[in-house]
Amino acid sequence: MLKSRIIPCLLMHDHGLVKSRQFKDYKYVGDPINAVKIFNEKEVDELTIFDIDASANKIEPDIKHLKNIAAESRMPLCYGGGITTARQAADIIALGYEKVSISAAALERPELIKEMADAVGRQSVVVTVDVKKARAFGSAALYTHNGRVKHKAKPMEFIAQAAELGAGEIVINSIDRDGMMNGYDLAMAKEARSAVDTPLTMLGGAGTVEHMSQLIDAVGVVGAAAGSLFVFKGVYRAVLISYARPKEN
Repeated sequence: MLKSRIIPCLLMHDHGLVKSRQFKDYKYVGDPINAVKIFNEKEVDELTIFDIDASANKIEPDIKHLKNIAAESRMPLCYGGGITTARQAADIIALGYEKVSISAAALERPELIKEMADAVGRQSVVVTVDVKKARAFGSAALYTHNGRVKHKAKPMEFIAQAAELGAGEIVINSIDRDGMMNGYDLAMAKEARSAVDTPLTMLGGAGTVEHMSQLIDAVGVVGAAAGSLFVFKGVYRAVLISYARPKEN
């Protein structure tokens, strides 16, 4: 029986970890290897790592660094950042990563999704979309390159296309709620669940385990991903890596 997954999400910048608010106000939170060791001990469901420099600066994945991270991990890993070919995806899977995530590359060339699915298996292909709502009308738009580049594709139409092409999981990241810790965008989660029956993960907004419970109650089996919740403590955002999950009903 499938269960919802509780997923810490880490952002890498210059080989260190940072956390943002609405894709701005980046704060250094530590070393990736150290974070992996701590999450090992906490027996997390899965760990996602995004290199926020790679795609934005057209840098290929740092295979050596990713290998060092994988060597320390005892949990399922997903990596995203700078992947533009199926060969790169296969190389990362070969290091011990269970999944690879693409975003900008998928929007620029959707066929890459199928190529990656053929190379590493559909279950290992994640398409991540960063979504921001226009203040005036409330409509949502897709962005890439750390929120700097806006795309014409409509979010729900694109995730349906991605699933059709072979994405084994869709991750929806709310730019508006990133780092704000005031809850997930439940309306967007419900809309995404209606658009695809592919495994779905929501990211952006979790500040308590209750927020995760609300997400699970709203859409059923889902990945509840978070960054700030697992790396900060208190209103002053003191760095403290932790892990907690909602109580099962």
